Amino acid sequence: MLSAIIWLPVLGAMLIGIIPRFSRTIALAISGLTLAISIAIAATFNYQDPGLQFVEKFTWIEPLGLDYQLGVDGLSLPLVILNALLILLAVVATNTELMRGRLFYALMLLVSTAITGAFLAQNLLLFFLFYELELIPLYLLIAIWGGEKRGYAATKFLIYQALSGMILLAGFLSWAWFTKTGNFNYESLAATHLPANLQLLFLCVILLGFGIKMPLVPFHTWLPDAYIEASTPVSMLLGGIVSKLGAYGLIRFGLGLFPDAWVIVAPWLTIIAVITAVYGSLIAIAQTDIKKTIAYSSVAHLSYILLATAAGTPLSILGAVCQMVAHGLILALLFNLVGIIEAKTGTRELKQLHGLLNPQRGLPFVGVMLILATMASAGIPGMVGFIGEFLSFQGSYTAFPVATLICLASTGLTSVYFIIIINRVLFGKLEQNHTYLPKVASYERVPAIVLAALIIWLGIQPNILISHSQITTDRIVAMMSHPTTQIAEVENPLLGGVPVGRGG
Repeated sequence: MLSAIIWLPVLGAMLIGIIPRFSRTIALAISGLTLAISIAIAATFNYQDPGLQFVEKFTWIEPLGLDYQLGVDGLSLPLVILNALLILLAVVATNTELMRGRLFYALMLLVSTAITGAFLAQNLLLFFLFYELELIPLYLLIAIWGGEKRGYAATKFLIYQALSGMILLAGFLSWAWFTKTGNFNYESLAATHLPANLQLLFLCVILLGFGIKMPLVPFHTWLPDAYIEASTPVSMLLGGIVSKLGAYGLIRFGLGLFPDAWVIVAPWLTIIAVITAVYGSLIAIAQTDIKKTIAYSSVAHLSYILLATAAGTPLSILGAVCQMVAHGLILALLFNLVGIIEAKTGTRELKQLHGLLNPQRGLPFVGVMLILATMASAGIPGMVGFIGEFLSFQGSYTAFPVATLICLASTGLTSVYFIIIINRVLFGKLEQNHTYLPKVASYERVPAIVLAALIIWLGIQPNILISHSQITTDRIVAMMSHPTTQIAEVENPLLGGVPVGRGG
């Protein structure tokens, strides 16, 4: 079943090349079928089993230690479903009159294959192959269908992402050389014990690679350009799921493989999390372009995932998983709505947008959905954003109380920049040149309605998400060693409470 959700989109891309006339229909059918299989996997998933399930394995290139090994657990399952959902909704949100649609839909399906494969790969080289596979399709999606500066944004995206991949590959190969294991299977490497200094070295390399992907300050500069210049469907994918590969990598390959070294590095990661949270929020407030505001808000919210991962408590790691899903749903909805606003009004500038909530001449549907999305992003109870932030902060407080309080205070800045957007865009007098704005088409409404429904449903019933992930996240935390004297030697003004890996 796991191979099916990876390779079905490739089959779909090949069918689009053979039958170009029905490219949109094929993309919708294949992405819908992929989502259905993903949901079927979740329905039969044993959430009492902390290990890998639906495992598939065969030897591929034995001299390189490259095996085709797939598996899913409570960490990867929510992200696999999120990816399948966002691919389908991105296809639905695509303009039906898009130029060169055959190539566009084929590239979208290839992105689906790459991201799903990365989440399911249990061999480090196989993970790297899928990790790099998504670069070229995303580069082309930005460079061909992006905005005015699409060439610059696409090239910058490609350089940063390729650098991230090269750093990770160097870390993986060096690790295999030092351990002399001869293979790259995750379970085998997780059972390998290395000296503390080597663990720390390899962990720092992996943190750098995934830190660029996530991205974290100061490696974030590719993100605003890529998000802003990408078309609406591609922005939904970039913000909704692509950045989650970095967060997933930190937990799976950082915390999961180097638990001893993680305890040493964690206090310093909290400093990066605090800087990223405050910086991203303040820069978001200063923007006049709605899409740019949302892009920088994404940087700030990703820092909460880093903080929770650094804390390493059972509750914080569970919160990090929930926050990844929540962030993906909310950001996809926000980018979808901003895309509709730009398509109907011709601008994203706050100074030129007023009165869109006007029930006769404005965009009342978009206005209502935008209010809901901003409330969810601000962590209002009853929505999925609240449960992700609540678990993350509650779990992190026992390990890093000062850093948690600073990040918690930065969530107040979220309300500031979103209130600015709501006040200026939705209220006031509609511009005279906008006598009657075009109506929102059905293909534009469907993604917003589905995402909004999930945001509310998972906010009211978070146990649907928690129950499938908790056993796995508890197992990851249990792998962390008990704090040693090494931790006491780390001077960090943000370190407080109990040592990393306890509490929660």
